Amino acid sequence: MPFKRESFHPEGLARRVVGGRLLYAPVVTVEHCRLVFVSGLLARDREANIVGRGDMGAQIRQVGENLKIALAAAGATLADLVRTTTFVTDIEEFFRHVEVRHQYFGPALPTSTTVEVRRLAHPDFMVEVEAFAALPAP
Repeated sequence: MPFKRESFHPEGLARRVVGGRLLYAPVVTVEHCRLVFVSGLLARDREANIVGRGDMGAQIRQVGENLKIALAAAGATLADLVRTTTFVTDIEEFFRHVEVRHQYFGPALPTSTTVEVRRLAHPDFMVEVEAFAALPAP
């Protein structure tokens, strides 16, 4: 059976555009697939050092790079994303970095939820992303 994925905006739902970029698709459907679930990723480098203290753009970039690594381990890429949940400590600061976010999540246009939280696992973390991807069934 052929793998089928479709991202779309139903008529009647608002389109969330920031900095000229469409942020997400409200609906993604996937048929005949293998799902990949990625736990919440933080801005840590390979040695577990915190990257980008006080710089949300740098943290979004590091989380995006970590997500690429996690997806690759499962045979997936950023283009296979169908859903992300992003936790941020400052939603206004997060939206100042739409271009960085778009580099990683824009091409797939997954469904997306972003939530402002009081704190993440360590006070220096500003962003955490969990993700879901879909691949053709083996």
